[in-house]
Amino acid sequence: MGGRTARRLATRLGELECNVVDALPEGAAPELAVILCHGFGAPATDLVPLAPELMSVEASLADRVRFIFPGAPLTLAEWGMPAGRAWFHLPEAIMRGQLRDWDLFAREVPPGLPAARRAMMSVVDAVSTSTKLPYGRIVLGGFSQGGMVTTDVALRLEEAPAGLCILSGTLTSEAEWRQKAQARKGLPVFQAHGRDDTVLPFSAAERLRDVLTESGLAVDFHPFDGPHTIDSEELERLAAFLLARLGGR
Repeated sequence: MGGRTARRLATRLGELECNVVDALPEGAAPELAVILCHGFGAPATDLVPLAPELMSVEASLADRVRFIFPGAPLTLAEWGMPAGRAWFHLPEAIMRGQLRDWDLFAREVPPGLPAARRAMMSVVDAVSTSTKLPYGRIVLGGFSQGGMVTTDVALRLEEAPAGLCILSGTLTSEAEWRQKAQARKGLPVFQAHGRDDTVLPFSAAERLRDVLTESGLAVDFHPFDGPHTIDSEELERLAAFLLARLGGR
């Protein structure tokens, strides 16, 4: 990172409170914006430490990229998680780790997803305006439920984003996603998932990968031996994916 310390700013972008992190030289404009959304039940700041970690893996990201971490709009205080946030409410069976019908979950549009989509689209618009970057210079991504929301948004924006990162996400809204994906042929996607994930099954991640590849998206699929988490090799692959969106070194 060239000896510079990453700066962090809490601000509102569109409808959501966000944390913005970069280590750009003073007065420099970002060449790429990366919006990463946390998972269900996590605090709004859960993924913020990823920014300096990614900059450490690929130093040139520090000179050229601004990271944005939106906080989900819903509170989970009623579930005993006062700091926990959610993009949309999940079936109680998932909350208790008892969901068995993942085929049904893949086919249905979760109640609350359209509202989360609108909120995220407002963030993307605000990031584009504030950075003067077109959608084609903005990467969307997220972990778990954050990956579901950003997949939905990436397939629906008026113009294609620079890329999509799905970290331990899963398939939902299958018919709609298949239809929307037809306009995203060639979109670079980095998808990673643990084979031992007991929260969102690995088989469902494979099904999502197949839906995207069959629609013509360019999916770099990274399976790893681990649970519902982000592993070290995945972080390295993600940094390389972001560097590629910048056009290399």
